[in-house]
Amino acid sequence: MPDLYLVLDLVVVLALAVLAITVLIKNTTVELNRIFALFVASIGVWIAANYVSNDLSHPPSVATMANYFVFPFSYAASIFLLWFGIALSGDVKARKIYNKAQIPLFLIALTGATPLVVKGTHVQGELYAVEFGPLTALYFITLLLNILAVIYVVYRNMKTAHGAQKSRLRVLFKGLCWTFPVLLMAQAVLPATTGWFGLTNIGVLPMLILVYSLYYSVVKHRLFDLRLIVVRSLVYVLTLGVLSGFYGVVTHYVLTLVEKADNAILSDVINVALIIIIVLAYAPLKRLFNRFTNRFFYRDAYDPQVFFNEFNQALVAEVNLERLLQNSTNLITNTIKSQYTLVMIQGESATQPRVIGTSDKKFPRADLVRANAILDKIESDLIVADYLPPSLENLKNMMADNNVAVLARLSTGGTKGQLGYVVLAPKKSGNPYNQQDLRVISAVANELVIAIQNALRFEEIERFNLTLQERITSATKKLRHSNDKLRMLDETKDDFISMASHQLRTPLTSVKGYVSMVLDGDAGNITPLQRKLLNQAFVSSQRMVYLISDLLNVSRLRTGKFIIEPVPTNLATVIKDEVEQLVETAKGRNLSLIYEKPEHFPTYLFDDTKLRQVIMNFMDNAIYYTPSGGKITVNLVEKPSSIEFTVSDNGIGVPKHEQHHLFSKFYRANNAKRARPDGTGLGLFMAKKVVIAQGGAIIFRSQEGKGSTFGFHFSKEKLQTPPVKPPKTA
Repeated sequence: MPDLYLVLDLVVVLALAVLAITVLIKNTTVELNRIFALFVASIGVWIAANYVSNDLSHPPSVATMANYFVFPFSYAASIFLLWFGIALSGDVKARKIYNKAQIPLFLIALTGATPLVVKGTHVQGELYAVEFGPLTALYFITLLLNILAVIYVVYRNMKTAHGAQKSRLRVLFKGLCWTFPVLLMAQAVLPATTGWFGLTNIGVLPMLILVYSLYYSVVKHRLFDLRLIVVRSLVYVLTLGVLSGFYGVVTHYVLTLVEKADNAILSDVINVALIIIIVLAYAPLKRLFNRFTNRFFYRDAYDPQVFFNEFNQALVAEVNLERLLQNSTNLITNTIKSQYTLVMIQGESATQPRVIGTSDKKFPRADLVRANAILDKIESDLIVADYLPPSLENLKNMMADNNVAVLARLSTGGTKGQLGYVVLAPKKSGNPYNQQDLRVISAVANELVIAIQNALRFEEIERFNLTLQERITSATKKLRHSNDKLRMLDETKDDFISMASHQLRTPLTSVKGYVSMVLDGDAGNITPLQRKLLNQAFVSSQRMVYLISDLLNVSRLRTGKFIIEPVPTNLATVIKDEVEQLVETAKGRNLSLIYEKPEHFPTYLFDDTKLRQVIMNFMDNAIYYTPSGGKITVNLVEKPSSIEFTVSDNGIGVPKHEQHHLFSKFYRANNAKRARPDGTGLGLFMAKKVVIAQGGAIIFRSQEGKGSTFGFHFSKEKLQTPPVKPPKTA
């Protein structure tokens, strides 16, 4: 029986060693490769030491020393396996916890090589039993926690993984579930609890399950690319073999001649020269064998970066869907060397896809219906016929019947889920699609999604443009006809406004004049109440005059007849006159209207009538939009380089989001409409026109609920002063 144990141990150790070495040969920089190699090395040392620790042909001291390898390396294997499970699943949270616990775990592993865990050994039947130390409980409890942790991490991430990742984790999970219950029972639980070590010799058998599951994951689910490893190994073997043969042959014949000549110096020179030749020949010879092996093992080899450069150029060079997909599928077929490549775009009905590519192949409708029903349930975006599980045998058979090897889903990520599929036939060479091919196909599918969506939008635009011109022509005729009517109506409106304004002006002037005469006492004495009422009538008639002037000015703006007629004007006096007209109105609304006329103010050329209208509009608005008890301040200030007029109130203000519309024609803020429904929205529009036409600028500041400031300022440089009349001579 011991011979059988030895054979089993050697087989397992050698199998793991070969697997670890080949993975490291592939790439030592990949974390998963390094962890796998450490895990396998730990198992190998543990199994070898386990055999020695049980062999009665050795003295107890040797068995004890062997156990000093068994316990730390078996514990280290659990640490590396946990690390491997975390790296394989990509669990970020678990990795953070593992990084913090890594050093304490390795310290516990080191205690296995001390009397704290292994005090010694003694004979028990046909093998040695371990005498445990004081830290044995800590050792086994943490070992069990490591094993449970790796099972938990793999299981949790297996539930959310997709595609090949899910398959790898599932295989590893099953291997763990079969291996560790038996392993723990035989190697840990029974020895620790009962002191019986009878099953420790067969403790190696569960490792065969784990080795097989890892091997299955490696080969079936492409965890490591073994074919690439084999090819690289073959290149190294061929290179070293040729160089060694060359060196052996040359040294045999040449040095034989040298020995006959009995010249030691020449012998050393020839050896050095041969070594230099071998060193210089290594790289070219390796490249030669690389090309040679690629022709046999990688006849379909290509440079992915070159392909992606050409593929991206093909995508950006064309917007027409047919030509874009034709160019793209030609490039894919020529590069990957598939029998054909198609892009299948789902239409309104999934059973009637639009197929574009390097073949005119048609797919049976019944197969499309069944395939769509199955594919909707598959989470992976890359479906490879060779790697489909037995549960999807129907899909695998349909793909084989239709000569389809790979389906790459064109996932949109939106509510519709997917756009269609990239369909690839088997390779012309008969080789399977390797991991590089599948990565390239997956990247191609992702890039095609955006390109196809853009091309489909372009098609929609083109289809729309076919009918758009006719619609535009028809609409243009209607618009021209409507525009002619609107122009006529606009002209009629302007004529009516101009005529009505002129017709209204004469009677209003008479009304205003007669009211003024009565107020001046030309019709006799009047009572205070009569004066108050007549003042209101006078102000209202004046407001009507201003409104008519606004309407006339709007009409003149449209016809180009709006003219500024400047005359010598003392702005301080003009403002005083307008304030006096509104004092009684302000008092009637319980408002304070304050104006302090400057004692000395220069005379400038202004359009007196139009500017007076602006001043009245600002003050009139302040009175109407300031609640009872409010205050209105009118200021006229002469500064060194300008003059400035403002009307400030503490009224309702203008909402911030409406302020940029305020000086537009017929526009009124919503709170202004509620406070004064009868406004026209022309006052501020015309005020801005009048001020700008005379070279000034509008002043406006407002905060809703706290009041507003309206006004204007003029730069003295732009103002014209009246000419000074020469004094009269006697």
